[in-house]
Amino acid sequence: MSERAPDLGWQKAGGSPHRIGLALGRAGRRAAHAHLPSSLYFQAITGPAHAQAVARMAANTRARFPLIWAEIEGLAEGLEMPVEQVFAWNCRGDLLARVPDGCTTVMVPGAEPVLAHNEDGLPFFRGGCFVAEVTPEHAPGFHAFCYPGSIPGHTFAFNDAGLAQTTNNIRLTGIEPDIPRMVLGRAVLTTDSLTAALDILRDGSDSGPNSGGFHFALSSRRDPRILSVEFGRGQLSVVEITRVSAHANHALHHPLGVSRQIITQSSGDRQIRADQLLAEGCDPLTILRDDGGTGLPIRRDAPDDPDDENTLGTAVLRLAADGIHWSIHDRRTGPATYSGTTP
Repeated sequence: MSERAPDLGWQKAGGSPHRIGLALGRAGRRAAHAHLPSSLYFQAITGPAHAQAVARMAANTRARFPLIWAEIEGLAEGLEMPVEQVFAWNCRGDLLARVPDGCTTVMVPGAEPVLAHNEDGLPFFRGGCFVAEVTPEHAPGFHAFCYPGSIPGHTFAFNDAGLAQTTNNIRLTGIEPDIPRMVLGRAVLTTDSLTAALDILRDGSDSGPNSGGFHFALSSRRDPRILSVEFGRGQLSVVEITRVSAHANHALHHPLGVSRQIITQSSGDRQIRADQLLAEGCDPLTILRDDGGTGLPIRRDAPDDPDDENTLGTAVLRLAADGIHWSIHDRRTGPATYSGTTP
């Protein structure tokens, strides 16, 4: 850990789902109250226009993932906010195609695969986000980047069973969601294999979950493939990554996504720039810290970012025989803010 005060905090949580949610809610309470009530995104998501969809997803979450629902109830209690509003906020990407969740992922296959990731989100949350070190009662422990007011599992994370996950927003259109994509992401953190993770994401069907759009990069110490998984709107597409690759915020192989999605200028520019830097042989951290090129940058710090997103954290996860070697950075330069090895 560096000596300077980090922009990115650290929060331990453990025990029952409710106790975990409670601790995460308390950790994010100040930032959530400072920024969410005045946010136009929050006002839109928690408004009457989406009430029916939120109620449907809440019923499905309680039925299929009761432990995650208990965590959300604890989160709401810790935040001192109504659970209906907190749950709706955790459905934001299912309800709004232009929700401000960005991100860029670099995937390096091999004997020791690497997942590297920029977590891009609402700029007002800089200084309010944290890494959660979570030890559940009946599931693998994990580390995850957390936003105030949000459950883990939709950013970058890795668990004690050797599974690593990074997540990118995909802006699919025309969705009438049944299950929140963030709930599915949280459920993936309870798994111990790529097969089990895909079973969660298939949502009990051969097609895929009727949720908002996400891209997951998944790898495991037990199965060192890197899987690029794009899902949402009732479809799931899985591609094994066999060469160094990058992924921004639009679908590259999801059948409906390729034809029915919003590709912002930032997402398009970041994909092009990352592919260029990969072709030049740049390492993942250099790519994720890059602010060059002719278009909008990979590393995002502009107060007038057109997607209303800034880079709030960067992770490099290397899956080796002796564990997951990880480093987490909260600024563009300098050493890692946090680093370690999870056996």
